[in-house]
Amino acid sequence: QVRLVESGGGLVQPGGSLRLSCAASGFTLDSYVIAWFRQAPGKEREALAAIYSLNDNTLYADSVKGRFTISKDNTLNTVFLQMNNLAPEDTAVYYCAADYGAWSVHVLTYIYDYWGQGTQVTVSS
Repeated sequence: QVRLVESGGGLVQPGGSLRLSCAASGFTLDSYVIAWFRQAPGKEREALAAIYSLNDNTLYADSVKGRFTISKDNTLNTVFLQMNNLAPEDTAVYYCAADYGAWSVHVLTYIYDYWGQGTQVTVSS
């Protein structure tokens, strides 16, 4: 059974950092594009970052470029999202998703095959 499980969310003060984890089971990350998304109340889901397991290619949305870093650990079958300098507008439910396919500059617009259940991130003082 294919599963993605996010963890690492929580409450953090503005300017703080969090590292989210996306643990995959039932499949290996090889040949998959893994992406992080978020959705705030009343807003559309937003693609944030993606990584390709075969060659470590990464791509970021402009809204998080320079603040967020996506990475992976193949031995753990896990993808991470390091989030720094967080602001209240980063408050959202964060999801990871997987797509079996090739890398392209359009990865943030792919229709992803598998999704996790999400983890809440709240940035507030």
